[in-house]
Amino acid sequence: MFELLNKLTENQERCKTGCFMDELRLKQDEGFFSNADIYLSRAPGRMDLMGGIADYSGSLVLQMSISEAAFAAAQLRSDQKIQIMSACEDEDRSINAGFELKTFISDGKIKDYAELKSIFAEDSSTNWSAYIAGCIFVLAQEENFQLDAGINIYLNSTVPEGKGVSSSAAIEVATMAALTALFDIELSARDLAIYCQKVENLIVGAPCGIMDQMSSAACKENELIELLCQPAELQGSIKIPDDLEVWGLDSGIKHSVGGADYGSVRIGAFMGFRIIADCLDIDFQQGAYEENKFESYLANMSPSEFDAVIEQIPFEMSGAEFCERYTGFHDTVTQIDPAVTYRIRVPAKHPVFEHQRVRHFAELLQTKQSVRRNELLGELMYQSHRSYSDCGLGTDGTDLIVQLARETGAGIYGAKITGGGSGGSVAILCDKGSAQLIEKIALDYKNSTGIDPYIFQGTSPGAIAFGTIRLCNVDS
Repeated sequence: MFELLNKLTENQERCKTGCFMDELRLKQDEGFFSNADIYLSRAPGRMDLMGGIADYSGSLVLQMSISEAAFAAAQLRSDQKIQIMSACEDEDRSINAGFELKTFISDGKIKDYAELKSIFAEDSSTNWSAYIAGCIFVLAQEENFQLDAGINIYLNSTVPEGKGVSSSAAIEVATMAALTALFDIELSARDLAIYCQKVENLIVGAPCGIMDQMSSAACKENELIELLCQPAELQGSIKIPDDLEVWGLDSGIKHSVGGADYGSVRIGAFMGFRIIADCLDIDFQQGAYEENKFESYLANMSPSEFDAVIEQIPFEMSGAEFCERYTGFHDTVTQIDPAVTYRIRVPAKHPVFEHQRVRHFAELLQTKQSVRRNELLGELMYQSHRSYSDCGLGTDGTDLIVQLARETGAGIYGAKITGGGSGGSVAILCDKGSAQLIEKIALDYKNSTGIDPYIFQGTSPGAIAFGTIRLCNVDS
């Protein structure tokens, strides 16, 4: 059996690390693990308080970790096999998959990302393992080392899937953190998150922005990280004011960052970005766009500057017409479908105005406590939620939760859909000690829809704050 070599911190004990270690002992008894050292890590999900889908356009975002988290354990094997097992509650994400390392290697080198993506996409029964195994190949590619041994990876996640709280990012970050310890590689939170985003964008094929992975890696308890997504610049963190707390309510409507709604809104925003460059006579193809004050990010445009050109941005346009009229497309992780008609004006407007809302929200959080301050914070959240709906990312369920929060009145200040929209959860800002109010909103939602919403409460350390744990196997 194995023994703990480095002492657990108080936070790690609170996060049920011991329970996960018990699972690892059981898996060793069952033969999944050998007697080699095991490296353990943990990464939480996140609650998107402000910013959301504007991350891919360079917005400032404010993110909070949640109590639910993913645990990962990695161990080197003596053969050339990659073995992955998960104990996730969602049956679609329960994995017991094995791969031969040679499948992913050509001429002594790891295959490129496009080839890796194709390999995982071939078998629907194992393609979800791309989120996990992809971490191995991205780390080896980006850190330029040769894989010459197999790996065991075991996971258990309590981050609910499809609720807009970054269950995929938590698993990626936990896995990547365990692998960095396994291979004795030190990464900053930023680099760790960027590598995980590569897994999701280039191997899984989901067009997510950077905020999910950065939040899971860099968050601290009871704080909001300020992340400027240009591409992933931590501006610091803001302590959640003592008089306030953040809760989350799940709508019961499953969210997917790979869904058509999220993808089409993202494409529409980048199409608008390209059209604006044309309106302002910026040479998009020759790189002058990057020298312009917008610095390649739509969110750097001010609302007044956007309003000056808004009439030149079409409400919608087919992919075929756009490709005929414009050369160059700034997004590297999505592709325009000529057969699809995309909404453009509203998706392009959202990140411009959201960036301003988030900046104002962050400033207000650091001002003197007052009911007026809290009301202004709430109004910004309601504006953000409305903008999501205008983009086509709202749902009846999330809209109803926001409506119920607004109607509750005293003690509840604001509510908005989280993350990528099209379902998922709603973040609620309220007075400290508002558990009864949140429970009433949840009950009213259940009475109206028949859905008993999952309630998110509390925060926990991100992967970097948690660190990694080495478990040494010894004879029992």
